[in-house]
Amino acid sequence: MANSRSGDSVTDRIVRIISAFDGAHPSLPVATLARRADLPLSTAHRLVSELLRHGLLQKQAGGDVRPGMRLWELASRSSPAGDLKAVAMPFMEDIQAVVRQHTQLSVLRDDEVLFIERLSSRGSVLNHAKVAGRLPLHVSSSGMVMMAHSPRHVQEAYLARASGQGSAPPPEELRRQWAVMRQYGAASLPGIVVADTTGIAVPVFNASGMALAAIGVVVPTGEENISATVPALMTAARGISRGLGILPPGFPIE
Repeated sequence: MANSRSGDSVTDRIVRIISAFDGAHPSLPVATLARRADLPLSTAHRLVSELLRHGLLQKQAGGDVRPGMRLWELASRSSPAGDLKAVAMPFMEDIQAVVRQHTQLSVLRDDEVLFIERLSSRGSVLNHAKVAGRLPLHVSSSGMVMMAHSPRHVQEAYLARASGQGSAPPPEELRRQWAVMRQYGAASLPGIVVADTTGIAVPVFNASGMALAAIGVVVPTGEENISATVPALMTAARGISRGLGILPPGFPIE
């Protein structure tokens, strides 16, 4: 129920406060938080005080606030992402032992790639993907391969939204890339996010044969070894699907 002059509810305002934090702004002064959440300063102070009292925010030594440990605790208790991560981790560790660069697990959210987990080795190449961080769908091999294996109406809805943004490739080019990825079963994008690196990803399928997640690697360009990496990722993806109960126990993963 809305209970403010602007028509937004308390829940709306709390969500905007929590969403104001990101990788570039892990903690914020209340005045900045109010501005980023589009709230009057007095309202922000009142809601922040309540969130601090419940441990959903915590105050830093200098007076800034940041998401609290209890927020993480509550989110982790019964999270679908946690279930996916728990099943995927052994397969990710196997992949990482071979590539010794970056191995990551992701899902699609709001036209972006949300990274659930990432394993990295010392001295590995630069990688902008961070756990609980996001990247635009069209710059990520994981995002592209998930969209390639999404229902047609989902693809067309995304194209309609992305066509007005100007940063994504033209719809006809995206459709062409997705067709290739569906045929090949994997996506490989060199030098899109970071020069001299290549992202390779395959979908983790649900029971309907559509992508529910992606497992991928980021490696130096020129060291991709596609012929070995893609089959290994596909084996891992099938193992994750089976571990989630999507594939029957006897389904081969080799």
